[in-house]
Amino acid sequence: MDMTHPDERAFLWRRFTLREAILLGFCSTFIILTRAGLRLHLHLPGHVMFFTMFFMMLARGVVPKIGSATLVGVIVSLGSILLGMGTKGPAVFIKFILPALLVDLAGAVSPGFVASMLACVLVGAGAAAVRSLADTWLELLSGMDEEVVISKTIITACLFAMYGGLGSLAVPSIIRRLRKNGLIRQGGETAR
Repeated sequence: MDMTHPDERAFLWRRFTLREAILLGFCSTFIILTRAGLRLHLHLPGHVMFFTMFFMMLARGVVPKIGSATLVGVIVSLGSILLGMGTKGPAVFIKFILPALLVDLAGAVSPGFVASMLACVLVGAGAAAVRSLADTWLELLSGMDEEVVISKTIITACLFAMYGGLGSLAVPSIIRRLRKNGLIRQGGETAR
């Protein structure tokens, strides 16, 4: 069931309708809010990926179009920089766009992956692990010992993957519930 109104026009880059852009904006806002709220020093590397991957995967499930997760990544990157949450400058873009691209790639390969719990966990864990690579090149450029950087990257990637996978676990049940109630459409990519 397609929930878009027949008179609804493409809005953003002739790709997303206004309704879809608002939904993606909400997902982006929730990622930024959880990042701001989780700036507590919990001493758990990667704990912020729980909500980041949850909302990024939810965005892909609610707006099943290629580019939806990437748009969320761009909005979160810009919002983080504007709010002063990006202490490493342009690396903030890499931190959010890399996982978003991986989510969109998974959506291009298998458009209905958000309905599968196993697929969501694998994509969420993989995207979160890729996000941990954003700091690696900065550490290498700053002259840190390669062994230390590789060890830190492996540990960080494992922790990020764990939290990203756990955050993605809830997405399939939410997507199924939204589809069952007719709030979102059933299929994957729609042609325009």
